Amino acid sequence: MGWVEVFSDKYIVGFILLFFRFAALFMATPIFSHTTIPESIKAAMAFFFAIVFYSSMPPLQIPLTVPSIVIAILSELLFGLAIGVVLQIAFNAITFAGGQISFMMGFSMASAIDPQSGVSMPIVSQFLSLLALMMLFSIDMHHWMLLFINDSLQNVPLGGFLMNENLFNYIIKAFSNMFLVGFMIAFPITALSWLSDVIFGMLMKTMPQFNLLVIGFPIKITVSFIVIIATLSATMLILKDQMLDAFNFLEMFF
Repeated sequence: MGWVEVFSDKYIVGFILLFFRFAALFMATPIFSHTTIPESIKAAMAFFFAIVFYSSMPPLQIPLTVPSIVIAILSELLFGLAIGVVLQIAFNAITFAGGQISFMMGFSMASAIDPQSGVSMPIVSQFLSLLALMMLFSIDMHHWMLLFINDSLQNVPLGGFLMNENLFNYIIKAFSNMFLVGFMIAFPITALSWLSDVIFGMLMKTMPQFNLLVIGFPIKITVSFIVIIATLSATMLILKDQMLDAFNFLEMFF
């Protein structure tokens, strides 16, 4: 590729489409979309990786007209958003489980702004979400995403992504699976919470002087924290399997 070809219209439009593919990726995926990362940094990262992967860019296959370029840009944004939705649904199973756990522990009113999504969520959900992010970094999920984009350049032409029926079917299935996995993660604490409610109810019937607010709730919270610590590694393994399954589905885009 000579310098004259690099600055031709075809390669300039290709670079712009490559930039939007990375920009959509950094905007939607669980790791790169963290709200604590400024938008200017995300744009700079997209520009940097567009330069790095520019040499791997295949020849542009769309006509160089304004409507075609606009449609191609929208296609690239849709490609990144589709990747983000698939991975975000799998990741949200942990935050859904944290919400259930917080409710059973009596922490549903104790919430904070989640740096990942920018919305208010229970403290347990935020704690599990941050641990899940560290787990994703430990398995190099951020590197996998960059390698996936590199492979997609050879299999999904720039501006040529189209949503298919398999993607819609997977999203519907993934939503139902998110609730199932979330309930499964929260089940040990939910079961112990129900058991403790039964025990405390029997104690209040036999010992009317038993103060549930003073004695019962601290015991319930302590037991819940012990169960969270005991099941934390299993919870992260479950989330890891969910993220790997979601990542393997991304091959359907090719």
